[in-house]
Amino acid sequence: MNVSAGPRSYVAGRPAIALALQEGAPVRMLLVAAADQTSETVQLIASAEAQGARIWRGGPGDLRRMSRSPEPPDAMAMLGPSPEASLDELLTRGGVTWLLHRATYPSNAGFAVRTAEVSGADGVVIDAAWNHQERARVRHVSMGAALLLPVLYASWREVAERARAHGVRVIAIEDVGEIAPWQTDLRQRCLCVIGGERHGIDPALLAQSDAVLRLPMAGFVPSYNLQAAMAAVAVERLRQLTL
Repeated sequence: MNVSAGPRSYVAGRPAIALALQEGAPVRMLLVAAADQTSETVQLIASAEAQGARIWRGGPGDLRRMSRSPEPPDAMAMLGPSPEASLDELLTRGGVTWLLHRATYPSNAGFAVRTAEVSGADGVVIDAAWNHQERARVRHVSMGAALLLPVLYASWREVAERARAHGVRVIAIEDVGEIAPWQTDLRQRCLCVIGGERHGIDPALLAQSDAVLRLPMAGFVPSYNLQAAMAAVAVERLRQLTL
């Protein structure tokens, strides 16, 4: 089974993965059950490591969840661009990069990283001065997604400057926006900016944005949670890509 998910694709089953490795496909991650010590799996791990792939020894539910199937395979592999990249490399990959601007809570950022990976984003940049423990919390809450795509830490000023240098369109999502997500073209290369839970997006960054989107809201609470707003725009982008 080969499943595509934006810039990444997934191959299931030891024979198919062994063939992909043999043909020099860009295998970046190999997922196998933690308890699997069979000779076939040990050999597959050695082949994957020899080509620089990361090894993910998952729990009982990981293979089922990642394969999107009630009958999980004995192994899965992710193919695609490297899950590690510099800021410049990330911004030139051609898809969407998410900037979590002035993020406050590592757990929310972890959920957002998972949303970014599920929706096929190129990567995530987090504008927060977090320590090792807080960054570890992001990785943990992402449920493995942080291993599959670049997750970088940089100031919004640096990110905006590099985006402009590479001709990347900057799209902010904020309650002061005047257009809905479906009223702008999200298919082109872009940097999508989501503001932190407390302070939103800095006015200086809003002023530099090429478009400011506003999600419809009908409740008393004045804004969606960070990852909910992100998911709404990410799904709209996927819808546009299928038109």
